[in-house]
Amino acid sequence: MKRIRKSFAASMCLLAAFMLWTAAICLLDVRAIGPQGSSVGFAGINGFVHTLTGVHFSLYTITDWLGLVPIFVCMGFGILGLVQWIKRKSIRKVDYDILVLGGFYIVTVAAYLFFESVVINYRPVLINGFLEASYPSSTTMLVMCVMPTAVMQLSSRIKNKVLRKLITAAIIAFIAFMVIGRLLSGVHWFTDIVGGALLSAGLVMMYRAVIGLEVR
Repeated sequence: MKRIRKSFAASMCLLAAFMLWTAAICLLDVRAIGPQGSSVGFAGINGFVHTLTGVHFSLYTITDWLGLVPIFVCMGFGILGLVQWIKRKSIRKVDYDILVLGGFYIVTVAAYLFFESVVINYRPVLINGFLEASYPSSTTMLVMCVMPTAVMQLSSRIKNKVLRKLITAAIIAFIAFMVIGRLLSGVHWFTDIVGGALLSAGLVMMYRAVIGLEVR
């Protein structure tokens, strides 16, 4: 129960930090430094980091394609849940953590769709000649939501300790590459990456708290 409380408290703090961060981006140092006169908050630090990294479309393309990995992971757990449902002949008999994971994926998609329609700021570069919503970084959010929850799932399903550690290390390396690669590609503002990380961490800690309720 103590672990559940800690995870829930961490989730609330992270989600509150995300909301404050988002509000600050809308209010502080907002200047038109983006393409086609688009404005962004924290213009000073965002402009500095963007100038420092430059734009690398090859890295953007690589991270875009690798963004399919978490989608395939989602499909894999979705198939696992479907197989359990069919075999056990009742959705209520599907593993509790798989059902919660399905709900978690729905929340993640809802957050993505929300920020696609409610634009906080646009990318620092045009993509195929168009301005695209940039906050929070959807790739960062997808990777940092799906892959850590995959680690939690696999840790309880893979019995071999060595294999479990190797897979966990590989996933952590993948997350780091994707987040850093997305920043260095120059297709996001620095604040987009931070926002995506805060939101993802808050949602993941909430997931951790909820799956812990099963073993209360």
